[in-house]
Amino acid sequence: MKPQILCVGSGALGSYYSGILQRGGAETTLLCRSDYEVVKARGISVKSCDGDFFYKPDHVIKSVSELSYEPDFIFVFLKVLPEIDLVSIIKEAVAKKTTIVLVQNGIDIETPIQTAFPNNEIIGGLAFICCQRIDSGLIDHQDYGHIKIGTFPTGITEKGKIVQKLFEKGGIDCILTDDVIAARWEKLVWNAPFNPLSAILGGVDTKFMLEDEDCYELCEMVMKEVVKLSEANGHAVSEELVEKNLFYTKNMVPYKTSMCHDYENRRHLEVDAILGNAVRIADQLNVSVPHLKTIYTLLKQVDRKIRG
Repeated sequence: MKPQILCVGSGALGSYYSGILQRGGAETTLLCRSDYEVVKARGISVKSCDGDFFYKPDHVIKSVSELSYEPDFIFVFLKVLPEIDLVSIIKEAVAKKTTIVLVQNGIDIETPIQTAFPNNEIIGGLAFICCQRIDSGLIDHQDYGHIKIGTFPTGITEKGKIVQKLFEKGGIDCILTDDVIAARWEKLVWNAPFNPLSAILGGVDTKFMLEDEDCYELCEMVMKEVVKLSEANGHAVSEELVEKNLFYTKNMVPYKTSMCHDYENRRHLEVDAILGNAVRIADQLNVSVPHLKTIYTLLKQVDRKIRG
């Protein structure tokens, strides 16, 4: 029997990975908002560096109240924003057997979901991908695409292994980790400088940031602070990630981050998920992170202007 999956969010990540999960053998339901009519009628086209593909989700819905089954998994691809009440969005669909998979950016984002659904397994997911939504039902996948998952707060479970197999059968690499919190710090090493600075600097790509000597140095300092903070938090990541991330980013296709696209389209920014929570943890642990705090302050001002 096919695993039955509810995918929440039809932006770039949700539209891309829902197709991968379906291709991997799952029955997928995609929860859409503004693009419901287009996706239901025409499906989703993905222009991909790994080969273009088209798919139609098995079901397209506007609300979880329309869901016709109790899902084995709920995959969440929404941005982590204060105005998005994820618990309210998914609670009607969460059954006893349901595992909730949060494929989202940020640190300490699983805790509120674990509190709301203490008897359900929570899996954290980190997507390493350059991908954007061009239009309703149209996705541009530019580079990378692998994913890393792990049960929150620790461990590898049978549900995690099922998810890994679905992704790998769908054609992408999926790494299982027994320390998903460390994996989140690892992802933050990249996200903390590049996402905020792309918006603070007025909508610039990775090439611009790394070709400017001062900006390059700032990115490096922010990354080192994240590494230091991960160690203090008890989930240390290697400082080698700093140079690796700088090298790979400099050599990949020039890329506008998801926050850059949000800034350009006057959408609210993931300020706290990417920076605020890290700064809060630094304060709790008495760890000095002056560069992180500076760009956090600046990013809050940028977001405030967008919000009016």
